[in-house]
Amino acid sequence: MTGLIGILPILTVALGAVLLMLAEASGRPAVANSNDAGSGRAGELGLLAGVVLLAGAAASAAVTMAGYQNVGTAQLAPYLIGDRFSWFLSLVICLVGALSAFQAGAYLPEHRIDRSEFFPLLLWATVGALALVAAGDFLTLFIALETLSLGTYCLVGLRRTARSLEAAVKYFLLGSFAAALLLFGAALLYGATGHTDFAGIAEVINHGLTSGQAGLVVFGTALVLAGLMFKVAVVPFHGWTPDAYEGAPTAATGFMASVVKLAAFGVTLRVLSSAFGGEGLMNWGAGWPPILALIAVITMTFANLVAGRQTSVKRMLAYSSIAHAGYALVGVVGMVRSADAQASVLMYLTAYAISTTGAFGALMLAGSFEREATSYEDLAGLGRRHPAIALALSLFLLSLAGIPATAGFFGKLFVFRAAMEAGMVWLVVIALINSLIGAYYYLKVLVFMYMREPEAEAQVAVPMNSPMMSVALVVAAALVLWIGVFPATTVDFVMASVLKR
Repeated sequence: MTGLIGILPILTVALGAVLLMLAEASGRPAVANSNDAGSGRAGELGLLAGVVLLAGAAASAAVTMAGYQNVGTAQLAPYLIGDRFSWFLSLVICLVGALSAFQAGAYLPEHRIDRSEFFPLLLWATVGALALVAAGDFLTLFIALETLSLGTYCLVGLRRTARSLEAAVKYFLLGSFAAALLLFGAALLYGATGHTDFAGIAEVINHGLTSGQAGLVVFGTALVLAGLMFKVAVVPFHGWTPDAYEGAPTAATGFMASVVKLAAFGVTLRVLSSAFGGEGLMNWGAGWPPILALIAVITMTFANLVAGRQTSVKRMLAYSSIAHAGYALVGVVGMVRSADAQASVLMYLTAYAISTTGAFGALMLAGSFEREATSYEDLAGLGRRHPAIALALSLFLLSLAGIPATAGFFGKLFVFRAAMEAGMVWLVVIALINSLIGAYYYLKVLVFMYMREPEAEAQVAVPMNSPMMSVALVVAAALVLWIGVFPATTVDFVMASVLKR
């Protein structure tokens, strides 16, 4: 039973996903003459999916506050590890996943995409995300990654337009290739060490390798990192991101930008700390830190420069998410010398996930059927026509920009401070310059909302009327302000959730 307690968040969401599928299949369609039992019930199913994910968040908080330490490690290890690290990320994943479910429950019927399969797919993808952050073995990692990915591929193509299907196929093909790289890398590591679990791989590496083993470990590590960096969406593994984010329904885009990135970074931290955390691989001379530092610089610079040239707000947020992955990598690189670097990454990911979920939610609320807000021009004059929606979108964008008194400010502050403690002043300087570049395209949205008026006879976005969407945005805004004004509680929680090396 203690083993089951250790993975209680995963079990809660998985059971909820099964019950939701039964509720979908056994209910009556809300659309006349429809053979689909879930037709026209997106609002109801979105509410149920959100409740399931809130239950998962409650389960994560319960096992953490109950005082369990490494519950289930002996029973389920090395395949699944129940520890404070996985529980903290499970809490954040379930929370932002619930906000995404509530947003989808309002967005899908408004835009005539009332397909009930969206919510079981979202829940099973979340189960994959929860298993991913708890994985302690490459076998579990691969199964969890595919569970997360397959659900996400379907969510991208749910709109069934040419652009949506193109984005889904591109994401699927590139994702399959990245998964193959990761699996081949794990096979090389197994050939060199005789282990697929992270702890066993680290033990063999730390006790010394022959020249033949060392070559396999180097190539295996490179391939595993390439597969993980694809899911994190950093340059040069970012090619799928803009098209997938733009082609997917905005409700799916918000889920991808938050939950998928959280899970990908979570498992990356565990792999780097556990399997590749020894002196042989975690050093500045011949390990992974300088490679990830270079990727961070290229990612931040490229994504920010391209984001500033976009005319679509949705596509701008896609490149923005790539840039934020680069900022988070700054903290990951700092792990080589700073004891607080891992905690800073967790803090940054929390602030980013809540802020980006809120930003996509506000963008959804700003547009209705055939009047969806996608471009800067669509938002012109929104501050005068609908000040509450413009205020919410402004808050989330300011948080993403790292403005003080928001969650995003403290996320960047802790990441940059950890890199400074690690002696990487040059990396922090580059990140600060990129933050200033990023502020340009975030403030550009505010300029259009408050200082521009729509052109004559231009079609402007008309907000939808949805209490469920409004409640989700209020919750996200409250969290952004709470972390920004009272960060101490979150910092203490994060500090207690880091992986022990």
